[in-house]
Amino acid sequence: MGDTGPTGPVMDRDEVDRALARLGAEHEAVETSLLALQDHAGRRLLEGAELTGVTVERWSAAEASITLLWSYFDAYTDALRTAREIRSRRRWSSREDLVELTELLRGEAVTVAGSAAALAQAPAPDGGPGRLSERYSLATLVERMNQLYATSLDMVVAADAVWSALPARIDLLAAELQRTRKLAHSVGVRPGEHPSGDDLERITRTLTRLRERVVSDPLAFWLPAEGSSAPGGGRPDTTVYDREARALEEVRREIDAVLAVRQDAEQRIVRLRDVLSRADRTLAEARTARGEVLAKIAATEVPVVGGPPIVLQEQLAAAAEYRRHAQWHRLSPLLESLEEKAEDELLRARESLTAVTAPLAVRAELRGRLDAYKAKVARLGFAEDPELAEKYEKARRMLWSAPCDLRVAEQAVLRYQHATAETLGSPRRVPGQGGPVDRTGPGV
Repeated sequence: MGDTGPTGPVMDRDEVDRALARLGAEHEAVETSLLALQDHAGRRLLEGAELTGVTVERWSAAEASITLLWSYFDAYTDALRTAREIRSRRRWSSREDLVELTELLRGEAVTVAGSAAALAQAPAPDGGPGRLSERYSLATLVERMNQLYATSLDMVVAADAVWSALPARIDLLAAELQRTRKLAHSVGVRPGEHPSGDDLERITRTLTRLRERVVSDPLAFWLPAEGSSAPGGGRPDTTVYDREARALEEVRREIDAVLAVRQDAEQRIVRLRDVLSRADRTLAEARTARGEVLAKIAATEVPVVGGPPIVLQEQLAAAAEYRRHAQWHRLSPLLESLEEKAEDELLRARESLTAVTAPLAVRAELRGRLDAYKAKVARLGFAEDPELAEKYEKARRMLWSAPCDLRVAEQAVLRYQHATAETLGSPRRVPGQGGPVDRTGPGV
């Protein structure tokens, strides 16, 4: 149409009918959303809860927004009803009706009044302070309602998500905590007597405080999703819960270890006695061997052999006492430490025996080498050679006399090997003499 009014071109009847249909559909959608928000479980919980912290602040603002939202919706409903009444006056609307409808449907013809408290707490359209009344066009009013609905729903959904997730999980963990405490008490893991008992007390206090705060201030445990504008975009913050769940699992593993000790403590103590007994016998053998070496080997250093592990024997006796009095929480770490130390002690005893008997092993190797070369000489028909017989007898006396000087005896064996090689007419040299080494052995 060519006519214009304060709001621009006057709408014709078809435009009015299309606008009314669109606004009616928007009205129905807004009404459905508002009723859903009104019946939302999270909103009902927020209304009945004793809130604290950030949640009480945001819920106060959300309540004001919801109140203002209903005021907007009522004004929107009244304006839409008025427009429908004007359109229904006559089948073919007059120009006056069309001008009035154009002003109502396109102009800022809707006045919204609200309580001072609601307008003060709800955000104003331009971000400035709220006023006691505002004038809107229907399109602007729908946009404003959508904004208020989104912010209010975001707060309600976030609180409901935290309440739906965390308290139930905390209760389950608390139930597991109680079972663990009873089990811990049965094996002597108590506060003040065992670190795990102290941990259980701390976890109990933390979970109690956590549940109280989650119930009264759920939004303190909400992590909004970055970059998400959808209402309720985010997830509950389970950092504290997860930390305590891990701590409880560590305590449970410790108690399981204590229970395992209770089941096989006797067998482990018997094994420990056996290992320490073997270590003692090995050390005793090393001490005896050291006396033999000092008597039979001259000009050599023989390491001193340590005494039996008295401290480990005392700890083993303490372990048996713990078992006798069912002090499993003390027995568990002691057995683990003892088992490691006992194996180390047995290894030390074996190394000591090896170190002490090393000179005897060297002497045995020299004796074997000397006899092997003598057998080689005899097999090749040189057993009666006087020079070889003399060198052999000299080396033999040194090796079979006590005390034996290993360094001198080794040189005598090397001289016999060298003389054997020369007598046999072989160009091969013996070890340590600066030539090719004879590696054929006594079998040649």
